[in-house]
Amino acid sequence: MSGDLKPFPLPLFPLNTVVFPGGQLPLRIFEPRYLDMVKQAIADGTPFGICGIREGQETGTPAVPYPVGTRVYVTDWDMPQTGILHIDTRAQDRFVIRSTRTETSGLLIGTVESVSSEAATAVPDDLELAVEILRHIVNEYGDAHFAAPHEFDNAVWVGYRLSEVLPLKHSIKQNLLEMNDSVTRLRILTEFLKKHIN
Repeated sequence: MSGDLKPFPLPLFPLNTVVFPGGQLPLRIFEPRYLDMVKQAIADGTPFGICGIREGQETGTPAVPYPVGTRVYVTDWDMPQTGILHIDTRAQDRFVIRSTRTETSGLLIGTVESVSSEAATAVPDDLELAVEILRHIVNEYGDAHFAAPHEFDNAVWVGYRLSEVLPLKHSIKQNLLEMNDSVTRLRILTEFLKKHIN
């Protein structure tokens, strides 16, 4: 799914985290600007964008986001107490921010373009270690963390899921998100695994 070819507006949620297409991310929302944004997304079934923070903080003055983020949809929500919203999100596709404006509430609205999805690619034999390790992680944590279908034969899916769970620096995760070569991404992750397993 290559999504929209022309730029479109998207509310942005800059976070100190990177989410990859197909990933799941639970969030706890309490700032008024994001409560309003999420309530609107739930009511209309519309997405918002999660992007890593390049400069600034998650709260207070709008942060400066990295230019590539991921469009997410709310899959479940709960309000255990007034003013705090717990949501589950599912990430869909990546986008590039072309420009941003800040609303009076402090909410950042991006004018964004979709990035074409990477085509499914077989995992090269020399990178099977990455698949083995991911299988162990998925077996341990289950479907609650890794939504089916599990595509262990697809280098794109394996690379995205490992990028999410491995203890990599924020800037490295961002680089892996921005990359459009699933085999190169998996090669980088496999090198990281080899260094840390021994």
